[in-house]
Amino acid sequence: MLLQELKGFLMRGSVVELAVGVIIGSAFGKIVTALVDKILMPLLGISLGGVNFERLTFYLWGVNVEYGSFIQAVFDFTLIGVALFFLLRLLGRHPGMNAPALPTPTETLLTEIRDLLKEKTTGVIPNQGPDQDAG
Repeated sequence: MLLQELKGFLMRGSVVELAVGVIIGSAFGKIVTALVDKILMPLLGISLGGVNFERLTFYLWGVNVEYGSFIQAVFDFTLIGVALFFLLRLLGRHPGMNAPALPTPTETLLTEIRDLLKEKTTGVIPNQGPDQDAG
């Protein structure tokens, strides 16, 4: 009984889709990391004269504060974000590029009112063909 419940939970569509998404995301992450580390960073390093922020440090009360690592991480994050944006845009997968705009709550309410009025006056529910059941 418990094993069947476990199997049912693990084989639900959302769990399987999530697992596939994580695996694909991990592989895609490797692509983006390689693009940034092996292509963009060397080119950017040439244009900036080989600047590496990770070496920036200062001493405060006998402690070595490596603030350059933080700056480098923020820089890498920004560069990865820009690279990912342009890569997704190149692939035509940028959110919002091809997605239809969602109706506002007011538009949804007006659509429902229109459909109710049409149903009341004609007896036909809009957006349903003759083969579909009204209820």
